Order: sequence, then C-alpha cells, then structure tokens
Amino acid sequence: MTERADARRLRVLTVNIHKGWTAWRGRYMLEELREALRAVASDLVLLQEVHGPREGLAGAQAEYLADTLWQDHAWARNAVVRGGGHGNAVLSRWPIRERTNHDVSQPGDEPRGLLHCVLGLPGADVHAICVHLGLLESHRHRQLRRLCEVVRDAVPPGAPLVVAGDFNDWRLRADALLQRVGLHEVHRHAHGRHARSFPARWPLLRLDRIYVGRVAAHRPIELPRRPWARLSDHAPLAAEVIL
Repeated sequence: MTERADARRLRVLTVNIHKGWTAWRGRYMLEELREALRAVASDLVLLQEVHGPREGLAGAQAEYLADTLWQDHAWARNAVVRGGGHGNAVLSRWPIRERTNHDVSQPGDEPRGLLHCVLGLPGADVHAICVHLGLLESHRHRQLRRLCEVVRDAVPPGAPLVVAGDFNDWRLRADALLQRVGLHEVHRHAHGRHARSFPARWPLLRLDRIYVGRVAAHRPIELPRRPWARLSDHAPLAAEVIL
C-alpha cells in the first residue's frame, strides 16, 4: 500500500488516561498504557487528563506516550495542579501543522479545553479536536455551543474532521447540537446507541465519543477488554475513518 493510499484510511483512538493512574489511584500505569496504545497502532490518538512537564517525572506524558510510533504530538494545559498541570493531548502519525487550545472553562468547574489540531496528510489537511467537557449539564451545553462555533469558524468547509474525547454526556444531549454542524457519532451510527465507556471495569455510562464529519465512511473498531479495563477509569473507543 502506498503512503498516499494509506493516508486515506485513519485508525482513531480516544481515551481519558486519568493522569496515568488506575481508577482508584492505586498504581501508576503509564508504561502499560503506552504498550496498549502501541498495540492498537492508531494513526490518530486523542487523550484527556494528560500531565505536562512536572516535578518528579522525566518529561511530559504526551511525549512519553508518543515515543517513536507517532511522528508528532501536541499537548495543552487545562488545569493547573501542584507540580505541573494536565490537559488534552493529540498523538499523530502525520505532522501537526497547526494547534490551538480553546478555553471552554466554566465558573465553579474544573478548567476544560478543546485542543484543535490540523494534521498535514499527503494531499489533504485533516482537522482533529480533542474534547473534555464539564460535569454539569449547563456547563456542557455552553461548551458544546462553543465547539460548534469552532467547527463553523475554524474548520474550512469540506475539510475532514474528527472530534473525540470525554464528553461527560451521560444524559445523551450532545448529538442534537453537533448534528447541526455535520458531526455524527461513529458508534451510534453503527449500532444505534453510544458505546458504554465508564467505569472501565464495568462500563455503564456512555461518556466518551468519536464524532466525524466530511468523511467518506467510518466504522467502530472493537477493542479487547484486557488490558484496558485496568489502565484507567475510562475505557477507550476506536474507529476506522475513510477520508
């Protein structure tokens, strides 16, 4: 397969990595997480709750996870914590030509952001937005409206778009807004419902999503329960996208 042909077929994965700790902060699992990500061999990885450079760690988590498998990576701080901060990250097989972090924090809630990256694939740019929304429905509604504004204002008409991450949308309200800007969720499109992703060991809530727009086709990729159920409090989602 040529590089150009391969660039038309993207494997996408998203997961909230819980800062590298197991669900109850019992073990630091970043090395195991890196191996699990490498095993899936996705072209585009969108991560939430990723530590940046901080005391006591050798470099940033995004850089460590990217390793040699992903050519480029981007990280943006959302929350500031003792010794550093955490936020969203994008790992990409292709060069990241542009990166912008949109602050969508709401008063009284943990800071949140939308990390928008433009990936330079052969023959086309692909836009990717890594999302981590708030815990309150009123906050999520305003954040989703801001996400729609970013899609309308910062993504050229016709440009392929992937929007993925932790939406915290347990009441399943996001689709109605995002459909207005041409976004459709991969798992719901295939199965009629969103994937259960939280808590990872016994998933009940449908919090995490992969939305796509302006693409030729898409399908979910089923991931094995192990080792993912012990790596974070969220289960990952994966999809194949045809541009």
